[in-house]
Amino acid sequence: MLDRWFPAKESAGTKRKIIEAAIELFSRNGFSAVSVREITKQVGIKESALYNHYKTKDEILETIYAMFREDRRQHALPPIGKLDEIVKAVPPETFLLQGFESFKQTVGDPLLVNIWRILNIEQYRDSRARDIILEDVYKGTIGFLEAAFAKMIAYGTIKPLDPRMLAFEYQYPLFAVMTEYVLLQFDGRDTRELEERVERHIRAFIDRVKP
Repeated sequence: MLDRWFPAKESAGTKRKIIEAAIELFSRNGFSAVSVREITKQVGIKESALYNHYKTKDEILETIYAMFREDRRQHALPPIGKLDEIVKAVPPETFLLQGFESFKQTVGDPLLVNIWRILNIEQYRDSRARDIILEDVYKGTIGFLEAAFAKMIAYGTIKPLDPRMLAFEYQYPLFAVMTEYVLLQFDGRDTRELEERVERHIRAFIDRVKP
């Protein structure tokens, strides 16, 4: 993610180090509890030098939010325009299992996991964090699945049920799983039982909707 945002030159290198330090500190202590001095100390620059790259601490947070949103747009879900091709190519169970594998790859990236933590910490303080969770994560995922289930219904691979309600029924348990998964990772605990539970959820869902 960072390579796409910061070209390999010295000034960009400093900006990148500031972002990396801020993500680590914000994810551990929360935005409000972290000072500019702490960020610059971790980077190894003078406090005044930070302002050559970011006007305020809040601008750093805004950059982190923008990075997360852009990464989700490019990598979290396939483009809606490719859904027809994807739904034709794989059965519903494979489609859903691949979706969970994609999530596991995402949370295998320490940088993205730390940004997830920042969003969870800041969502009650910062409307921008709430907007990302509500619009990008919840609404975006439900909208994508609604479109996918509608295509599966059209191709006769699942029962002709309300695709939006199917999206809610399938995904809302997984939103809770996402939080639990990240918390287990944070403590370095085993996630295999949780992964098996997700696979059982997917197979039970498919058993209910298959024609």
